[in-house]
Amino acid sequence: MKKLLFLIITLIFGLSSFAQSQTEGVKIYNPSANAQADIDAAVVKAKKENKHVFVQVGGNWCVWCIRFHNLVEETPELKNYLNANFETVLVNYSPENKNEAVLKKLKNPGRFGFPVFLILDGNGEVIHIQNSAYLEEGKGHSVKLITNFLKNWTYKAVNPAATK
Repeated sequence: MKKLLFLIITLIFGLSSFAQSQTEGVKIYNPSANAQADIDAAVVKAKKENKHVFVQVGGNWCVWCIRFHNLVEETPELKNYLNANFETVLVNYSPENKNEAVLKKLKNPGRFGFPVFLILDGNGEVIHIQNSAYLEEGKGHSVKLITNFLKNWTYKAVNPAATK
């Protein structure tokens, strides 16, 4: 019985350290960034370029946030589409900085878990909040589902008169 208990405890510690090592040292999100200033700058730029703002809320502690970021970085067609149609902002949510005031202003998107994605218009208004779980297929995020989601929220898709 003692051997079984020892084995179970060892397994639990091993799995928890493995999960930590997957995100340890990753610095995609900046806990000390001024999220509101970053959003405001992206909104100004997006409005000038007839784009929307894609906000990714998450933290360096979140393995799914890191995986999503890596998927975008490693998939040129997805990265290019995102950059061509959106200004992107990463908003940190972590024990160091929960960005509570900013997230409250953004209609509390954390209720959907992390990462969570928001689309803001050229006035900084939230026009969509996306639970990222709906963009998963199999064992991770789907490039096809993400691309389809993004296509539905471009400036041109939301403002069809802009294409005339």
